Amino acid sequence: MNLRNLLTLIIISAGVMCGSAQTISTKHAHRAAHQQQLANAKLRMDKNVIQDFIKNDIERREDAVANPDKLSSESVAMINDLLSEAKNHLGKRYRSGAKGPNAFDCSGFSSYVYRQFGYSLGASSRDQFNQGEPVDKNKLRAGDLVFFTGRNRNRGVGHVGIVVSADNDKGTFKFIHASTSQGIKVDSSDGYYTHRYLGARRLITE
Repeated sequence: MNLRNLLTLIIISAGVMCGSAQTISTKHAHRAAHQQQLANAKLRMDKNVIQDFIKNDIERREDAVANPDKLSSESVAMINDLLSEAKNHLGKRYRSGAKGPNAFDCSGFSSYVYRQFGYSLGASSRDQFNQGEPVDKNKLRAGDLVFFTGRNRNRGVGHVGIVVSADNDKGTFKFIHASTSQGIKVDSSDGYYTHRYLGARRLITE
């Protein structure tokens, strides 16, 4: 091989190697650019997620301030389930000291129903009157405990029921309880004259 051909071969080989190196370098550059695009997209997505979270949290806090008595959807569902459980016992007989599930006295009934949802109530209506948060009569809602005197209207707490519904404009409510004469039933406060209303307590607050 003469010198001219040898030089030509060296030049061609160098060009091929250079081209290959440029191809590899270009691939690396494309890959790096693609990875950067993905990183930027993820960053934008993360920022959007964070911004949405902050926005939703601010709206939730503002709503809580504007509506302090508003319940979460989980609590609303719990109250609905609690009332369904209470109504499952309609018609069951009253028996003094009975805690269910076949017979109840008034505090036995309220404590049994609430116990199914993780709440531990006192053994007597008087004990239960000291639990939870006090509630004004014109701010009652379903699930609240309402308290009355016993049959002797001049004495202290002697009876308890669970609010089923409330008309706070009128100051009336319906409640489910263990009646001494008819067992588990729903009564209305505006027609309930055997006991005197004493107050209400709220256990489900959020």
